[in-house]
Amino acid sequence: MHVMKLIQTVEACCPVVRSTPLEAVAADRVASAFKVLSDPARLRLLTMIAATEEACVCDLTDALGLSQPTVSHHLKVLNDAGFVSREKRGTWAYFRLVPEALSILRAALTPA
Repeated sequence: MHVMKLIQTVEACCPVVRSTPLEAVAADRVASAFKVLSDPARLRLLTMIAATEEACVCDLTDALGLSQPTVSHHLKVLNDAGFVSREKRGTWAYFRLVPEALSILRAALTPA
């Protein structure tokens, strides 16, 4: 079974900025995406990754001050939601920001 990433479901429901308020289903999807980012550790991770071309889990744990399993959990949530992409190299995973993900959220809140 293929699981559609959260941000892809947001894009499917409201791909362009509209001059009308979001409908209930679209609002639920956008709210779910914002819930992923409502955790301070996830928001910090996202900004750390956005500040570089890519980031390794090994570099993020010390910078965030959390254990590797905790950082990996937060990165999995961000990846599952479509905010970051993951590439495994050897024993480490490297993450990149998916810029479109933030554009979709920005568009949902920007007036036409």
